[in-house]
Amino acid sequence: MKKIKIALIPGDGIGPEVVEQGVKVLHAIERMDQGLSFTFETFPWGCEYYLEKGIMMDANGIDLLQKFDAIYLGAVGYPGVPDHISLWDLLLKIRKSFDQYVNLRPVTLLHPSFTPLKKRSEKDIDMLVIRENSEGEYAGAGEWLFKGKPEEVVLQTGVFSRKGTERIIRFAYEEARKSQRTLTSISKANALNYSMVFWDEVFEEVGKEYPDVTTFSYLVDAASLYFVSDPGRFEVVVTSNLFGDILTDIGAAITGGLGLATGANINPDRKFPSMFEPVHGSAPDIAGQGIANPLAAIWSVSQMMDFFDEKEWSEKILATISSIILETDNLTPDLGGKATTNEVGDRFIEILSRAT
Repeated sequence: MKKIKIALIPGDGIGPEVVEQGVKVLHAIERMDQGLSFTFETFPWGCEYYLEKGIMMDANGIDLLQKFDAIYLGAVGYPGVPDHISLWDLLLKIRKSFDQYVNLRPVTLLHPSFTPLKKRSEKDIDMLVIRENSEGEYAGAGEWLFKGKPEEVVLQTGVFSRKGTERIIRFAYEEARKSQRTLTSISKANALNYSMVFWDEVFEEVGKEYPDVTTFSYLVDAASLYFVSDPGRFEVVVTSNLFGDILTDIGAAITGGLGLATGANINPDRKFPSMFEPVHGSAPDIAGQGIANPLAAIWSVSQMMDFFDEKEWSEKILATISSIILETDNLTPDLGGKATTNEVGDRFIEILSRAT
């Protein structure tokens, strides 16, 4: 039996509500598959914890998480806690401590009614964005000089190491080769004359080892336009930390909104736990109302199963998502339905069970 230990960080706002549904799906899989066993431990960290304790996570939090195979995160963010504190003291701390240098964000249209783009179908929007997740513009390097004085200067330094740049690009080439898809690099070398020129050079260098992979390269402004006007030209995309963050939100907008957006923070070497999360944020304005869409959180369970080489379950979860979205009555209000978060989770498990 494969035993998988999962650390739960439900977090803030709607985080606990959607994580609960993802855990229900994992329990259902466990009942249907005698070869899988999941154990869970919950950690109460997040912004509400910060308001009470003055810290986003315990001082020994990284040591506590180290023993797990995966981390399942709900959402982080709450009124009264600055975003840079909630991001740097929990989410980025975990990503960096566990060298989760690969961020995987599927941009997949599940139904034509979900996209604001005219005359687009599922075959037109189906890409995987691979975002560098450990350095770049989010390295946290820089200076704040002469603060509060007329000559005040702020420097935010993007860090692009040979190791960091090459490994994410190589990961993307491997994914493109394995899935037999094209690979597009997105940068901004015309304006960022050090970091992005370096990125483009590494992309070309590594590409010589993958002559079977068809490649393209776009400036980020042009790529943003094409994400909207012609998304079908993208299959596998690789880009930097900041550009990936922005582009995948565009991807969410053209596929149904953040309620269907998921992400995986991967340590490919499996030396450390990887982290899986919906990326819709904590939505405190609807927290506690029972109307949060849990499908992104459940989609992240599919990514988790794929990471643990349980591809059959990963595919069944995705197929079930594709099925349930056709049942408008069983969707939350953001997708035009009237169902509660819990009702969506229960119905999801019913459909998943029938497919097994």
